[in-house]
Amino acid sequence: MKKSLFLAVLVLISAGCFAQKNPATKKAKSYMMSETPDFTAARASIKEAIAAEPTAETYYWAGMIGYQEVTQENLNQMMGQGVNQEKAGVAVEESYNYWLKADELAMIPTLDKKGREVVDQKTRTNVSKKMLEYYKNQELVKYGIYLNDQRDFAGAFQAFKMHISIPDLDMMQNEKMQKEMPRDTTYQQYKYYAAIFAVQSEMHEEAVALLEELKDGDYEAVSVNQFLYQEYVTLKDTAKFLATLEAAIVRFPKEPWFLQNLINFYIFSGQEQTAVDYLAQAIEREPNVAQYHHIKGNLDENLGNHEDALKDFDEALRCDPTLADAMAGKGRVYYNQAVKMNEDAALISDNKAYKKALDEMNEVFKKSLPFFEKAHEMAPEDRTYMQVLKGLYYRFHMDKEYEAITEKLNNL
Repeated sequence: MKKSLFLAVLVLISAGCFAQKNPATKKAKSYMMSETPDFTAARASIKEAIAAEPTAETYYWAGMIGYQEVTQENLNQMMGQGVNQEKAGVAVEESYNYWLKADELAMIPTLDKKGREVVDQKTRTNVSKKMLEYYKNQELVKYGIYLNDQRDFAGAFQAFKMHISIPDLDMMQNEKMQKEMPRDTTYQQYKYYAAIFAVQSEMHEEAVALLEELKDGDYEAVSVNQFLYQEYVTLKDTAKFLATLEAAIVRFPKEPWFLQNLINFYIFSGQEQTAVDYLAQAIEREPNVAQYHHIKGNLDENLGNHEDALKDFDEALRCDPTLADAMAGKGRVYYNQAVKMNEDAALISDNKAYKKALDEMNEVFKKSLPFFEKAHEMAPEDRTYMQVLKGLYYRFHMDKEYEAITEKLNNL
């Protein structure tokens, strides 16, 4: 190739890279920047521009149309004219997506006049500044709140997810910008809301991803781990929901919800002894948590370990003297023993032996009575305790007490 021809090719390449802006882009800018903006016309023109010249700069100006519309809505609000939050929100998301594309294209190297590979840093800087503005003004949060009010939880999730994604965008990774976007309590709060919106939208994989990011933090930590467990249950991921419960029990030893769900799993999967063993470990670690002893008492009772159950309930009451369920638990141990004795007595054919068995049974029923009476004193509105007492008063011909508890039940 001759030298003159080679130079001509370079000139053509240079001209292609640094051509004048597409006329459609200029028209779009004119429409949106006029005294009375025509955003519909601006969008039509920018689509023409993108089709003809899909560059980073064109996409930047495509995003600026939504930005100008959001600015106009905010100005209307400042002037007391109200704000169309739906229109503003749609415009925010539109510009966000255009700017992501602008940044993607800006990072594709092109040749400068000297034939060197360069990226479009100017456009990238412009985009990052606008993204920061959106983030600090919480434009996507405003839209998400609006969508939540409309019960569009999937849309609210998308808006909040966009907002919390801004600090992690590659274009935002410089020290100055990061200082203006701290991962503070507000940031964690918005991530939490995004997770809840995902849960409400049955977007389980998305919810799990966010909850996993939050689970070791301090913001709504108990609630986060509860939601995470429930999402893994929904996804039928037994290994992960068990791991979530086991970790939460260690972290939140005074939150019985996690232990109760773990125990329930072992109970309903036929592993009650495993449940008891797990509780024993928890009690060794935290001996003064009343609920641990109370739950272990229920399990020991189910396993037929009546003496152990009574000791468990005593320990629960030592930790919390107001725990009515533990007091009733002691009464229930004796009551259920008496019920079993009654069943066994029905099989006795000898009258003398049968009468002796009934007398022994009634003595055990009597043992249960003071514990249910005490539980009723501790929780006077609990119907279960009153129903048991009604039956016991009837059994022992305690007419005055029977009438009183019957009247109380009828008035509830």
